[in-house]
Amino acid sequence: MTRVAHIMAGAVHGGAELFYERLCLAQQRAGDAVLPVIRTNPARATLLRDAGMNPVELRFGTRLDILTRPRLARALRAFAPRVAVAWMSRANMHLPRGDWVNVGRLGGYYDLRYYRACDHLVGNTIGITTWLRSQGWAAERAHYLPNFVADFADTPPAADLPKAAPLLLGLGRLHPDKGFDTAIRALPRLPGAIFAIAGEGPERANLEALARREGVADRVRFLGWRTDAGALLRAADIFVCSSRVEPLGNMVIEAWSARRPLVAVAADGPAELLLDGRDGLLVPHEDPTALADAIGRLRDDPTLAARFAVNGRARYEAAFAEPAVVEQWRAFLDKVGK
Repeated sequence: MTRVAHIMAGAVHGGAELFYERLCLAQQRAGDAVLPVIRTNPARATLLRDAGMNPVELRFGTRLDILTRPRLARALRAFAPRVAVAWMSRANMHLPRGDWVNVGRLGGYYDLRYYRACDHLVGNTIGITTWLRSQGWAAERAHYLPNFVADFADTPPAADLPKAAPLLLGLGRLHPDKGFDTAIRALPRLPGAIFAIAGEGPERANLEALARREGVADRVRFLGWRTDAGALLRAADIFVCSSRVEPLGNMVIEAWSARRPLVAVAADGPAELLLDGRDGLLVPHEDPTALADAIGRLRDDPTLAARFAVNGRARYEAAFAEPAVVEQWRAFLDKVGK
C-alpha cells in the first residue's frame, strides 16, 4: 500500500481535472491511502468524500496567497504521505518540501520554474517527457505515465442528440485552442452532417456567430458542459478532434474506448497517439477542407470506419485502460517513495 497525496489546484471542469478524479478513485479502490488536496470545489470534494477519502480544500490563489502553502504543509505533515503528487503549475507553486518525495505531474509544456520543489516529474505523453529531459531533467527523474479513461464500450448511447448522417461530435472547452472554428468551417463541405459540441467556455458567442456566417447554424448543436462523454460518443458516428493545441487529447482515447472512428488535427498529442490510417485519420492544422475530406472519407466508407473503431479499441485496451495504467502509477509511486 502506498500513502500518496494528490494535489490539484485546477478548474471546475477540464481533462486534467477529470483524470485527477479518476486516478484518486482508482488508487483508493486498489487499496492505497490517498489524500486529495484540491482547490475549493464542493462537488469534487463530495465525489471524493463519497469514495471514502477526506479531501482538503484550499484556496490555491496567486503568489499573493500566503496562506495556502503553510496550510498545505500542515495537511501533508498530518497525513504523512510517502509521495506528494502536485498537478500542473498552480499546485506546484504552493508545494512545500517535507518528509516525502515531491512529484510534479505535467499535462503540457509548462514553465518549469514552478517545479523547483520537485524530486521527479511525470509527463502524460512521450513528447512531454522527452522535452523535460531536453530541459535538463535527468532520465531517472523524468518519467512517462499515460492517462486512462473510462471503458465506454457498453455505455448506452445518449438519447437527446439529433439524428443525422453523419452525426459528428466534438468535446472540450470552448476555447481557441480547441479549434472548433476549423470544424465549423468544414461543415459547409459536408451536406447533411450535424456537428454536436459538448463543452462550454468563452468562445461560445464567437462560434455561434461563425456558424451563422458559414450558413450552418442549423447544423451545429451547442450542448453545454456534459458529464456523459461515453454516452455522447456512443451516439455519434464520427468523433472530431479539431484542437490546435492538444498536448495529449484524452478525448481521442475516449473515442477509442467507445469504439468510435475519429479524425484529428495533428496537434502534439493526437499526432503521438494516432497511427494515421490505422486507428484514425490525421489532418493538417488550419485546413477545413482537409478536415472535411477526412470526415467524408469515413462517412463514405463504413468498412474503413469500422476497422478504425476496432483498431482504436485494441489500442485502448492495451495501453490506456484503467488496470494497466493504475498498475504503472502504483509501481512508480512505490519505487520513488522508497
